[in-house]
Amino acid sequence: MKGIDDGIYPSDLKDMSIEELELLCGQIREKLISSISETGGHLASNLGAVELTVAVHKVFNAPDDRIVWDVGHQSYVHKMLTGRADRFSTLRKYGGLSGFPKREESEYDVFDTGHSSNSISAALGMAAARDLNGDDYRVAAVIGDGAMTGGMVYEALNNAGVMDSGLVVILNDNGMSISPNKGSMPQHLNNLRSSDKYLSVKSGVKESLRRIPVIGNSIINGIGTVKDAVKYLFVPGVIFEELGFTYLGPVDGHDLPALIEILSNAAKMNKPVLVHCITTKGKGYAPAEKHPDKYHGIGCFDIKTGEPKGLSAEPTYSDVFGRHLTNMAKKDSDIVAISAAMIDGTGLSGFAYRFPERIFDVGIAEEHAVTFAAGLAQSGKKPFVAIYSTFMQRAYDQMLIDVCMQKLPVVFCLDRAGVVGADGETHQGIFDLSYMVEMPNLTVLAPSDGVQLMFMMEYAARANSPVAIRYPKGRAADLRKYAGDEKPSPSSFKPGARLLREGSDITIASCGAMTEICLRAAEILANKGIECDVIDAGIIKPLSQHDRAVYGRSAEKTGWVVAVEDNVVTGGYGSVIEGIFAEDTDKAVFRIGWPDVFIPHGGRDELMHIYGLDAEGVARKVSDICERKAGRPSRKKRFL
Repeated sequence: MKGIDDGIYPSDLKDMSIEELELLCGQIREKLISSISETGGHLASNLGAVELTVAVHKVFNAPDDRIVWDVGHQSYVHKMLTGRADRFSTLRKYGGLSGFPKREESEYDVFDTGHSSNSISAALGMAAARDLNGDDYRVAAVIGDGAMTGGMVYEALNNAGVMDSGLVVILNDNGMSISPNKGSMPQHLNNLRSSDKYLSVKSGVKESLRRIPVIGNSIINGIGTVKDAVKYLFVPGVIFEELGFTYLGPVDGHDLPALIEILSNAAKMNKPVLVHCITTKGKGYAPAEKHPDKYHGIGCFDIKTGEPKGLSAEPTYSDVFGRHLTNMAKKDSDIVAISAAMIDGTGLSGFAYRFPERIFDVGIAEEHAVTFAAGLAQSGKKPFVAIYSTFMQRAYDQMLIDVCMQKLPVVFCLDRAGVVGADGETHQGIFDLSYMVEMPNLTVLAPSDGVQLMFMMEYAARANSPVAIRYPKGRAADLRKYAGDEKPSPSSFKPGARLLREGSDITIASCGAMTEICLRAAEILANKGIECDVIDAGIIKPLSQHDRAVYGRSAEKTGWVVAVEDNVVTGGYGSVIEGIFAEDTDKAVFRIGWPDVFIPHGGRDELMHIYGLDAEGVARKVSDICERKAGRPSRKKRFL
């Protein structure tokens, strides 16, 4: 028998016995644990999906059959079974295997997925195209890890039910996303997890109804209505049945023979089918089974102890945010927190422990989270909505219409803003400034260190209008040594531009996390004889007269301004700075930021270096600009 390190493909599974497949599952788990302990990645979800993925590839004929992986981080086993096991040492590294399905990486990855709840929509589109073209391949969507809390799932289920096209939806139900799932649908699935298979109740119920004096027969005559009511009470999966799906399950997601049988039956049906599989997140590795949330996405760790390696003791921006919001909530009973299945990831676990009645985990439902916050704000509460930058993109319309148009005092806390690194294109938070600067009535803030973040949170809680605060992943900087005698109190703080370093050759206007990098770049440039003004933006919009004056005075002195941001160069902070000098042809404005492309996966520091956004890269680009300055041409717009 071929082993996982022998370059295995789905075709190799077809002739394997159950015993051989179970041995293969053991090898896969060992490789997952050993590889991810060195590279970091999504461990618990993949450990729980081993048997399920093997069964999927045993039954379906990929790549001819199309398999779409929702919440693509659960696709590691799929990658191992499609000829990529020998490259797992490169997982999530620059130039190596992506942690998510990628079409350019393999023909077996039929759809790029990194965000949640979209697999059924994509798979249904493939099924519709198949039917239109007269093809006969099968289409399956593997969904799980909390994706069933996303509203897009039900839009797709509703559409699929009326199209009556051959589609298999495989629900990997482990009861969790990152944290335990919240909401009525997870509760319904939890009930199914503990239920028997379909109950044969129809005839028994009718007989019981006949015994009811006077009205029994009348009820029997209206059995259609009664049957529906009974189904909702007794029959597992009735919600899916009512949406037009044939429901199969629940089945033990670690029982290979049972999985293969039920998937084989589903694959033969030329109609929408939902197969409900019960799995254990972290299966086969005791620390991950005990703490699946901790091992959902983890860095390098010691296999024997399960303890992470190389963690910094310094607080992250998420830590600062969570602790300070908890302290603020102690003084203000109107402050509430909202998370979209990211309580731990956004630093809110302490808040949840201290104020369980004032925190709302709405599941993977960012659109709902934002409008829910709008309702809270309209009724006098002060909602802080903590969502990763990349996921907030999913709620653009709700931010614009439900919050900003109505000037409701919702505080958007965009964690993981800027490049985050190893999770790649779908998770890089480099677009938020570009779309938020266009939103009327929205104040956009970018703290350059942990102290500023706390002050901005206090300011946002006092504001009677929408505020967005965007901050990066990782260690919270401390720039107090550059602030001189500036010692504002939280209650009097007003965000605004401030000059942190003086020079006469060129102005570096920096934004958020880039301020610390720009200050280091200025030191490098000083050693070359180039002296820079370094301005920390603080606020991106709206700009006050004070802000404009800070930028204006510096530009009058140096003549040239370079705007540096951890955002794409199209739109964002650079466009704001250009707007200040739109009619001043004597000033040249340049932009340094991420190019107008999707940034691949890799280490954050590595990506910053490759794209010239570390201190050395910024210094080099500013130095190049200074070399062009000799002729002082008319103002030009530049992207660097």
